[in-house]
Amino acid sequence: MRPAILNPWFTNVRSLTGVGDKVGEGLERAFSVRNPARLRDLLLTPPSSLIDRSNRPGIAGAMQGDVATILITVGRHTPGKTRSQPYRIRVYDETGEMTLVFFKAYGSTLERQFPEGAQKLISGKVEIYNAEAQMSHPDYVLDPEHADDLPKFEPVYPLTAGLSPKVARKSVWSALKTVGLGQALPEWIDSHFLKQNDWPSFNEAILRLHQPNHIIDASPSAPPLKRLAYDELLAKQVAMALVREHNRALKGDALIAKGEYVEDVLRASPFPPTGAQARAFEEIKADMSTESRMARLLQGDVGAGKTFVAALASAYACEAGAQVAVMAPTEILARQHADTLSAMLEPAGLVVEALTGRDKGQARKAINGGLSEGHIDVVVGTHALFQDGVEFDRLGLVIIDEQHRFGVRDRLRLTEKGNAPDLLVMTATPIPRTLALTSYGDLDISILDEKPAGRQPIETVALPLQRLDDVIDAAGRAVKKGDQVYWVCPLVEDSEVSDLSSAEDRHRQLTAIFGNRIGLLHGRMSASDKETISKTFKAGGYDILVATTVIEVGVDAPNATVMVIEHAERFGLAQLHQLRGRVGRGDKKSSCILLYKSPLSHNGKERLNILRESEDGFLIAEKDWELRGSGDLLGSAQSGVPRFRLANLDKHRDLLETATQDARLLIQQDPALKSDRGKAARVLLYLFEQDYGIAMMRAG
Repeated sequence: MRPAILNPWFTNVRSLTGVGDKVGEGLERAFSVRNPARLRDLLLTPPSSLIDRSNRPGIAGAMQGDVATILITVGRHTPGKTRSQPYRIRVYDETGEMTLVFFKAYGSTLERQFPEGAQKLISGKVEIYNAEAQMSHPDYVLDPEHADDLPKFEPVYPLTAGLSPKVARKSVWSALKTVGLGQALPEWIDSHFLKQNDWPSFNEAILRLHQPNHIIDASPSAPPLKRLAYDELLAKQVAMALVREHNRALKGDALIAKGEYVEDVLRASPFPPTGAQARAFEEIKADMSTESRMARLLQGDVGAGKTFVAALASAYACEAGAQVAVMAPTEILARQHADTLSAMLEPAGLVVEALTGRDKGQARKAINGGLSEGHIDVVVGTHALFQDGVEFDRLGLVIIDEQHRFGVRDRLRLTEKGNAPDLLVMTATPIPRTLALTSYGDLDISILDEKPAGRQPIETVALPLQRLDDVIDAAGRAVKKGDQVYWVCPLVEDSEVSDLSSAEDRHRQLTAIFGNRIGLLHGRMSASDKETISKTFKAGGYDILVATTVIEVGVDAPNATVMVIEHAERFGLAQLHQLRGRVGRGDKKSSCILLYKSPLSHNGKERLNILRESEDGFLIAEKDWELRGSGDLLGSAQSGVPRFRLANLDKHRDLLETATQDARLLIQQDPALKSDRGKAARVLLYLFEQDYGIAMMRAG
């Protein structure tokens, strides 16, 4: 049950005075919250900026574009001849004169509001017109005795159609009164840490956020916002720590084997494992050998051989008498993994099958029977693996590939298919440490930072699009040598609203030049067509594969030695690194050509230079973070990455490290959250709606 002290925070915004359905809908859209919006949704959204109304320059000192607050005396009124013409009021102070301008105004209203000779405090944006100051429709007009009603620093909130700045502000301030900040929430931050940072209490921080004392209060480094950012990060990390402890507390089967199957796989491999692969497998084996459930992330750079580590882990689990389920985000990747793992595990005599949405009728029935009876050792598939009707004889290890396509919820669901099976999640997208903590804080992490033996460096060059003919000639030379070429375009088809290259147009051009051994692959094709084209390219049936970024993950062709990427300036560094990683997988010299449209921005040049100078995916991921920020680093589609309201991962990275350590220590010392600080942390979890943490807290 939610703590009673939080009930006001979860009150519907429509309970506020002056907020009906129309304003309520506007608040929901503007504050990006679910329907219905609660007071917490308004109060946990920081202002986007502040208007400084403390500037009181006098009329003579008012500058163009400034927001100024001026005590004026009302002079002559000059109405327009018709209501469509501006209504002007001459005003003055001891320093000079200016004009107030009103459009489509009623003269009688303005005469009552601005009686001649009266003093008024006005605040608004100053414009200089014909060398004279004027102010159109002042934001505030107050009698001098009500000067205290004018905020010195006025918050600006996100807006949408039908929601004015004034109504948004009034709603937030009304929410402040309703939650009753006089009643303090219990303090969940360690008292020593709070004092060390000189941070205010939570209530005071919320008040300062929405009723700031100074323009600096809007800064990410200001104590109120920094404290609230820490609260949000701490809530996330406490939830992650609870999930982590819950996973560890689940007692499954200890998978213990002599390692003979692993030796069979190693003997058949053309290369010995790298030091990083050997280390990662030992960490995985140690986890699997205990009754506590493994929850580990295997993070590998492009081409670092994570599939081989997965094969070793599968061989070990199968020798211990368990079955393995491998989940991939797409059907094409699932079937490719099934082929690869089948070849790697064949020396150990293990049976590998694929199961995707395409399998119907008798074929599906046969696979389901093989799983439930234990005849299939390893099954590779999509989400179809975890549907009702798929039963295992003894599921001991679950492997999820390209984990950034899935969220924590997927990880938690997987425990249902076996007796707390061990969980290994993998990604070939190197992730900056900050994102790893926010997205994978419930997991232990193993890193593959070495390339397998025999891999040659990929030569990377950046050329302007004007050199397109030269690049086509280079592709032709590669094909004559018997090599294959990837050619990536940003669009599927030509667009009237964009001058970017399209895959279909480039496919037609290259087919006209080189003949019909040119393939075309894009996301609008059916899964079966994509798989057929990928297999044909891998088997050497096409010399050049023209594609969109659908090939970023999973299309493997060891004979491909050239990667051409058009409009490379439009892609993120991490994505370019992923695409480049499609070549250089064999022992041949490979190259990547980045075609860009001139002129390049400074940022664009820097990004392409980083790619030319480095093949270290972890370094590239950190640089990508620095250049692009966390907001769009992995893109909006990456559901595994949490969104924050108060915390800014670019500005508050140091807080995240501390919050992670703090949360883990708290949960180790007080896993049931029963101490005074633990009870306060429960309030924090509910306030920030950390559902996973709450579920684990209830379960524990």
